[in-house]
Amino acid sequence: MSGRKRHQVATSEELDDASRVIADIRGREIAVFSYDGEYYAVANHCIHQAGPLCEGELQATREFSTGEDGWEWRQQEKKQVIVCPWHAWRFDITTGESVDDDRYAVPTYETEVEDGQVFVIA
Repeated sequence: MSGRKRHQVATSEELDDASRVIADIRGREIAVFSYDGEYYAVANHCIHQAGPLCEGELQATREFSTGEDGWEWRQQEKKQVIVCPWHAWRFDITTGESVDDDRYAVPTYETEVEDGQVFVIA
């Protein structure tokens, strides 16, 4: 774990499902999201033009497929896609990957929970 440390960012009570906390960790803004009972940490800068990514709106993922009568759209109820407020680039908070172009991803960080405290490893 050379050089990486645990940083307490919130309590599990502060982070209910679909909420977030943005913390300054070693000079980097990192957002921690609660999603589907797990915690995910994402850098708060968009790789496009360094906008405040994690201050954007959370959206549900959308998928489409071709059915017998044409296109069929399905949208999940749970919101796991963060949308940059500057230029609407979209990233999955669980992986950091762009949902629009698999060539792009934002940095993600490991999280841990101990005694109701949520930590980011950075």
